[in-house]
Amino acid sequence: MTAISIGFLHTLIGVDHALPFVALGKARGWNLTQTLFTTFICGVGHVLGSVFIGAIGIGLGVALETLEFIEGFRGEVTAWLIIGFGLAYATWAMLQLKRKSTAHSHTHTHADGTVHTHHHEHAEEHAHVHHERSQPVTKWALFIIFVFGPCEALIPVLMAPAAEHNWLWVSIVTAAFGITTIATMLGMVAVGYLGLNLARFQGFERYANVAAGFAIALGGTAIQVLGI
Repeated sequence: MTAISIGFLHTLIGVDHALPFVALGKARGWNLTQTLFTTFICGVGHVLGSVFIGAIGIGLGVALETLEFIEGFRGEVTAWLIIGFGLAYATWAMLQLKRKSTAHSHTHTHADGTVHTHHHEHAEEHAHVHHERSQPVTKWALFIIFVFGPCEALIPVLMAPAAEHNWLWVSIVTAAFGITTIATMLGMVAVGYLGLNLARFQGFERYANVAAGFAIALGGTAIQVLGI
């Protein structure tokens, strides 16, 4: 029960567990299933990353304080990675907007002497190509960040049964914490995603990627400043 409670609260107060998926899901045009699937994969990586660190620490007999220091350090680095990812994404989105605003014209002369001009927005014609190519990059970046991101709350919960060499309880605690964490992430993302569907941002859609990038960066800043 302790593992479930800690897993739920740890995820609920961590803005980084849901905000990137909601923001990017809406900005990238992912449907709810795609958004939740990406969340699930990243959530599994998030939990397994800390389980791996904890298992190594337990195997080597590393003290709880040392493991907590390692997880704390990982948390610091992850916050900066989220900030950097958000700013990089926002910068990319602004460059895309700038390209779309650069229009050009082609003049055509027909055999009968008729001359007319076609107005083109080159980036607009090829936007879907760049959009599709950048999808895997965005998802892989999220996955790497979440694998590196710590589950600080998991380590103390694991140490008690591990100290008694009760490996069955270690497995049960890990499973309970992991399932709760991932389920809470999915629930938060679903609520956020569906909530944004109810909102109307008329004329703001073209800036969705820019806003998503800055929202993610602000989420990372909140983690860094508030330590959540």
